Amino acid sequence: MLLDAARSEFAERGFEGATVRRIAERAGVDAAMVNHWFGGKESLFTASLDIPLDPAMIRDEVVPGDPGQLGHRIVHRFLTIWDGADGTGAGPLLALLRSVTAHPAAARMLREFVTRAIIGPVVSRAAPDRHAERGSLVASQLVGLAMVRYVVRLEPLASASHDEVATALAPTLQRYLTGDIGPDGGSGDATGAALSPPADDAGR
Repeated sequence: MLLDAARSEFAERGFEGATVRRIAERAGVDAAMVNHWFGGKESLFTASLDIPLDPAMIRDEVVPGDPGQLGHRIVHRFLTIWDGADGTGAGPLLALLRSVTAHPAAARMLREFVTRAIIGPVVSRAAPDRHAERGSLVASQLVGLAMVRYVVRLEPLASASHDEVATALAPTLQRYLTGDIGPDGGSGDATGAALSPPADDAGR
């Protein structure tokens, strides 16, 4: 009950806006007990962001099938995870996303979630080379999608169906995963150059 209340509060207000007092009120307990049990808001925040996902299961759902449709399957699976069972996009992941600019732990957790549960298992199996570079490019698309769809709620993306979003974004993800990303490890532009070491450092 307390962790559920914390997830709701953090999802609605982010780490900075949430308070132990409001969380305690939602859970029907005394705020002093929350501090006693968890030692403060930061520990409660960390405990509330336990995301029970099995990376191997996600990999086994996404990787098999037509390699040319891998980008489409990743977008679909990512949206399914973020929307959750009730389709609202609320919960631990939304709390995480809304807190990344204010709390270092949130940024670390989001990075670990995206790389551990989505990108790592898929890129390591499906990408032909440059796993780290391809993974970073895929992450830029998925995290950007989550921010625009669930936090900024920019229309029409915020209310678009999974199929509509996947159709729009899949070609870009597909190229990042299996296509030519340029000789410098990027996509032949400034983004690619940023992913590669400077020429003077390449041989060090």
